[in-house]
Amino acid sequence: MNTLNDCIDNYLFFCQYQKCLDSKTLKAYRIDLTQFANMVLETDIANITITSLEHYITSLHQKYKAKTVKRKIASVKAFYHYLEYKDVITANPFNKLHIKFRESIILPKTIPLHTVEHFLRTIYQQYANAPTPYQVKRALRDIAIIELLFATGIRISELCTLKVGNVNLIENNILVHGKGRKERRIQIGNDDVVKILRQYKAIFHKNCTSSDFFFVSTEKKPISDQAVRRMIKKYTVLAGIDLHITPHMFRHTFATSLLESDVDIRYIQKLLGHSSINITEIYTHVTAAKQGEILRNKHPRKDFKVNL
Repeated sequence: MNTLNDCIDNYLFFCQYQKCLDSKTLKAYRIDLTQFANMVLETDIANITITSLEHYITSLHQKYKAKTVKRKIASVKAFYHYLEYKDVITANPFNKLHIKFRESIILPKTIPLHTVEHFLRTIYQQYANAPTPYQVKRALRDIAIIELLFATGIRISELCTLKVGNVNLIENNILVHGKGRKERRIQIGNDDVVKILRQYKAIFHKNCTSSDFFFVSTEKKPISDQAVRRMIKKYTVLAGIDLHITPHMFRHTFATSLLESDVDIRYIQKLLGHSSINITEIYTHVTAAKQGEILRNKHPRKDFKVNL
């Protein structure tokens, strides 16, 4: 008998050592498949029928949003493709299931550019007026983090795992290890940002070298995303900004600002590290101001002389 739990363990082993998936993907697969095993209430893989899968999918829709359901079903479908590939099952029940999703489009939240400027000005003021060497160093690190987030549009996870050796302040670029272990190199196009990163590196050189990470905590460990979120919240309050700002909003603002400046969406896709242009196209929905400008200035109606 091929027990479901044994099959899941074998599949996760296969994903780790043959497909070489990263730890976050493996963790998500384990969570989804463990939940699947608990919900179908079958120990023998052969006893899981199409009806069982339909009940499982219905239960997911009752508990989660469409995006989460889609991901969980994708995990189970990939598992069943593996079982079919390994001849554990003779027929894949997913081949007879017709699953459609109607996901609502959730537009990315951006930060108004004047708010980004005010936010940065607040951190620079804290840096200039810091009363102790410790607070000077802390503010310098905070500036470097926010400047790099906004200058490159990298994910918070990519910032926290950025290695010292992947920050090139001679050629002014960073090498980012993104999702799926994909690498991309991003130029830092602003001289002020490069300057602050060089200052940061000079001050934190020993801590960075000992940890091998570019952004480090006071304990000389890689900075955590929670620490960055707390830092952003602190300066949001100090700046008197009535907006809940997250690290990812700097990424959204980066992408939207470039799109509104007529940068080709394919370049933005490469900068963001998106595997598909379809993912990047979400930003085309948030450029209403740009649409208005285009229609005011480019539409031929503006040249018509029809008024009495």
